[in-house]
Amino acid sequence: MSAGRKRGLWGTRFGFYLAAIGSAFGLGNLWRFPYVTVENGGGAFVLLYVLFAICIGLPLLIGELMLGKLSRKSVVQASLSLDEGDGKSFASLAPLPRSKTSWAWIGRFSAFACLLILAYYAVISGWVLHFLMQFFFGHLMSGSYDAENSLRVLRENGWLQILLASVHLLLSLIVVAKGVQEGMEKWVSNAMPVFVVLLIVLVTKSLSLQTAPDALRFLFYPDFTKLTPFSMLHALGHVFFTLSIGIGTMVTFGSYLNEQTHLPSAGFRVTSIDTLISLFAGLLIFPLLAGATPKNVGPELLFQTLPGLLQSLDNGFLFGMAFFICLYLAALGASIGLLESVVANVLDMTGLSRAKATWLTGGAAFLFAIIPALSTSSFRRVKIHGYGLLDILDTVLINGILPLAALGLALAVASKLKPASMEAEFVNDDSIATRKMYKHWCFVMRWAAPTTIMLAFLLAGWGIVRTFLFSGI
Repeated sequence: MSAGRKRGLWGTRFGFYLAAIGSAFGLGNLWRFPYVTVENGGGAFVLLYVLFAICIGLPLLIGELMLGKLSRKSVVQASLSLDEGDGKSFASLAPLPRSKTSWAWIGRFSAFACLLILAYYAVISGWVLHFLMQFFFGHLMSGSYDAENSLRVLRENGWLQILLASVHLLLSLIVVAKGVQEGMEKWVSNAMPVFVVLLIVLVTKSLSLQTAPDALRFLFYPDFTKLTPFSMLHALGHVFFTLSIGIGTMVTFGSYLNEQTHLPSAGFRVTSIDTLISLFAGLLIFPLLAGATPKNVGPELLFQTLPGLLQSLDNGFLFGMAFFICLYLAALGASIGLLESVVANVLDMTGLSRAKATWLTGGAAFLFAIIPALSTSSFRRVKIHGYGLLDILDTVLINGILPLAALGLALAVASKLKPASMEAEFVNDDSIATRKMYKHWCFVMRWAAPTTIMLAFLLAGWGIVRTFLFSGI
């Protein structure tokens, strides 16, 4: 961070929870969760997701919050400090001699991954904005809405997608440019309660549908024969995506925490609420999707099926508007968290003002967003083994880059922070249980999480080999 700049802090602990949950939840569980669950067979995948969220996601989330809180830096500068084995950068560094292993790469890798995901996310958020406006004006002008035509127009018009993504990024930029308390924290404090109320109303309506029993059976009855060699990596990738692990966002959020915050408690609340909201989102989405016959299972699944189903319901216009408003609030909250993370890195590395750093970051995200925005039009012929560019980007970013970045950050925290400093942050003197849990957390960070991630990659690699062998390629 440049000299003389005071680092922002969360005004309240509640503000941090809202921001972390808003960033973690986002579109991941309303848009991505349905099609990933369908791809992986339903209940068994949901069980795997919940298991990994608690056993792998929670420990890694605590580790990233710890790195941010102890360093008071964003992920790039914090990882650079890890290379300075003399401990001068921040007192929590392990008193180890200089190592040939450099940890600086992981910070840069995580920040770049965050920028790419922000760009990709902006395009999907633009889709939500498009359907929100089309749904509203369609019913306002003609009393009906042609969902299939709306999706076709969106797919064929790359410039429209670029425009929508830019509008979404602009809204995010305006909030982040105001700072942590006046911008991000104030926005989520106002928007998240509205989001939760809308979600509860929508779930109540969704569970009253006749398709609800079939949807609940699909969502919660585990049939392990439907899992594939890719399911383990898909579950881990989705956990990291929904919890914003591996992209430095939680390192940034941790750097804004006050000294009194107990990290395991904070991490547990964020993970628990995010996982519960994920399941809650399933209760909303799957009764609506039950009985639908989508053309493809992939990033477009939600937009292929839901708009038409929504308007077929009683009071479908009100139900549909509430759903798309809820969906867009989730998208905007997550984009603000991603953008704040990248901006914090720019601020730490340069002498730019927050406003300039925000607009610079937004400009870079816009440039990267052009490729996914054109994926269904100009680049529609780009396919690998039948998968389009949008599916490929989703797979590479969420199931490839995120687990690798999470693996690097876990190893960095476990090997380079002082054990005494980690224990002081983890252990609560009033709770004997936290002392026992600390040993388990260290084991997960150093051994269990890396082994699980590597095993998931190996299984996915075998799945790719098997797919090519059986397809005759």
